[in-house]
Amino acid sequence: MEQSSLHLLTNFGSIRHANPMDGQRIVQMVGQLAEHHHDTPSLTLDDLSRDLFCEKPWISILVAEMGRELIGYAAMCGLIQLQFGARGMDMHHLFTEPAFRRQGVGRSLVEACKITAAASSCRYLAVGTHPDNHEAQEFYTSLGFDRRDAHPPRFSIRLAP
Repeated sequence: MEQSSLHLLTNFGSIRHANPMDGQRIVQMVGQLAEHHHDTPSLTLDDLSRDLFCEKPWISILVAEMGRELIGYAAMCGLIQLQFGARGMDMHHLFTEPAFRRQGVGRSLVEACKITAAASSCRYLAVGTHPDNHEAQEFYTSLGFDRRDAHPPRFSIRLAP
């Protein structure tokens, strides 16, 4: 998964691609998200480096930064609808530190994911939610995502060619 040089300025700071110096902080935030969903996190810095900071990355991570502090991230991985020749991107994780929620961080991360996916010739961006996470489901529909008939709930948005 090719990494571009995205640097999006926002009202709170910026969104950019993660770099190796962000690794430990990303592992911490992934752990916070996992615990929020009652999962036991086991991601290590070595795991993250293997999948993100390598010659051919398996995933892409964007980070939200305020000053020198990382306050959120979005992790994406590739999808395909081979029968249509359509690339897509799955927004596998979206996380904002609790103190920074409802300040546009999540919206900015989603916008940066759309830009990144489109730059990778993707026709759509998809995301799933926990069935009981109605707040997230409303968030994605408010951003123009269409709900798909799936369990757990899945959402997608078409990207401009």
